[in-house]
Amino acid sequence: MIDFENELKKFHPSPDISDVEDVVNNQDLVDMVDFIVKTVSEAEE
Repeated sequence: MIDFENELKKFHPSPDISDVEDVVNNQDLVDMVDFIVKTVSEAEE
């Protein structure tokens, strides 16, 4: 049987994932709603 407590002690998050998370959270990304609103407003002009 797997000892989950022991396995969790050995767990270390991948440094690459932490770096990606910081980059994504610190950027002002345009989501689909912003894109649709911009497209519709440009089409109305």
